[in-house]
Amino acid sequence: MQFTINRSEFIKAMNHVSRAISSRTSMPILTGVKLELDETGLTLTGSNTDISIETKIPFSDDQAKLAQTQPGALVLPASFFANIVKRLPGETFTLTNNDGLQAKITSESAEFDINGQDAQSYPHLPEIEVTNHLILPAATLTEVISQTVIAVSKQLSQPILTGVHFIIAGGNLTAVATDRHRLAQRTVTFGESDVNADIIIPGPSLTQLQAMLDDVETVDVRVAENQVIFQLGENTVFYSRLLEGNYPDASRLIPTEKRTTLTINARDLLQTIERAALLSHEGRSNVIQFMVSDSRSTISSNSPEVGRIEEEIFAAQTSGDELTISFNPDYMREALKSFGDEEIQIGFKTPLDPFTLVPTNNETNFIQLITPVRTY
Repeated sequence: MQFTINRSEFIKAMNHVSRAISSRTSMPILTGVKLELDETGLTLTGSNTDISIETKIPFSDDQAKLAQTQPGALVLPASFFANIVKRLPGETFTLTNNDGLQAKITSESAEFDINGQDAQSYPHLPEIEVTNHLILPAATLTEVISQTVIAVSKQLSQPILTGVHFIIAGGNLTAVATDRHRLAQRTVTFGESDVNADIIIPGPSLTQLQAMLDDVETVDVRVAENQVIFQLGENTVFYSRLLEGNYPDASRLIPTEKRTTLTINARDLLQTIERAALLSHEGRSNVIQFMVSDSRSTISSNSPEVGRIEEEIFAAQTSGDELTISFNPDYMREALKSFGDEEIQIGFKTPLDPFTLVPTNNETNFIQLITPVRTY
C-alpha cells in the first residue's frame, strides 16, 4: 500500500474514527486504526465493539489531494500514528507499506517507521439488514441527544438505564432517558412516515455521535435487529450496538397534577443555582432548598462546615400553594442548561413528589423531571 494525502484532511478523518477506538479492550487489534486503499479512495475504520466508525476519503475530494500508488490494507496503532501525523512538518505526507507489516511515513525531511498488524485480522463491520430508515436534520438530532443523554444512568448494575429509549411511530420521534433520580423526554415531529422502531441506544454512543454532527446537515438513521447506523453525509458511517431489554414506561413517572407552579427564565435560575451550589458542594449532603410562594421565592443552601447562602429569585409568575423542596443542584443545573435562555415553567405537586421543568412555548414536547431529596 502506498498513498500521499493532505495532512490536515487526513487528521479530520482520523479524529472521527478515533472516537470509536479505546486503549482498554480485550482485543489488542482494536487499539489500532484500519487503513484500506482501493480504486475508490482511502477508508479509515475504528471500533471498540460497542461502536464502529468508518469514514472514507475519496479520490474525488479536491482538498484531500489523495494520490494512490499501490492499493492495500494495514492496521496501525491509532494513538501513536495520530500523534506522528499531527507533528509532521509538511502539508502532505506519504505512507508506504511494501513488505510485511511495517509502514514508512515521510513528510519533507521527517521519516518514521511504524509496526502494524494484519488488516485481515481486524473484525469485519456488522452485516445487517435494515428494517427502518429515517432522515433527520443533524441540528434536530443534536438537540434531542443533548437534552436527554444527561439523564442516563452511570450505574452498570442497571444496564438498560445507561441508554436513551427512542420510540419512532406515527411521524414522531420520542427520546427518553432516566436514572430513576431524574428524567428527560423530548419529542420531535418529522412528518408523515410509516417508520416504526423501539430501540435503546447506549448513552456513550450518543455522546460520541453528537460530537460528529456539526459538519453535516442531515443524518440518515437506519435501524436493524441489534444495531443502529447513522450515515453522516456521503463518506462517514457510525454504527452502534443496541441495548436489549424493556425500558421503564416513562409516562407513568411524569406527574400530571401541579399544585404549585413558577415561571422563570432558565438561565437566570441556573446562575442562582450555581451560586448556591458553591456552598452545597462543601457540605456532605450536596443539597439546596427551593422555597416557592406568591410573595417571595428563595434558593438557599446551608453547610454547617462553611456557612449559609440565601438568594431571592424573581419569577415572572408564581401560583398555587407555598412549598419548600430540597434537591441535588447538579441534577438541576444540567436540566436548566438544556433549556438555554428560554422561559420555563416548574411544576410541583408536593415536597416529596418529582417536579417537572418544561418550556412555556412547548410544554408537551420537552420535559425534564427531577426527584426531590428527602431531608430529615
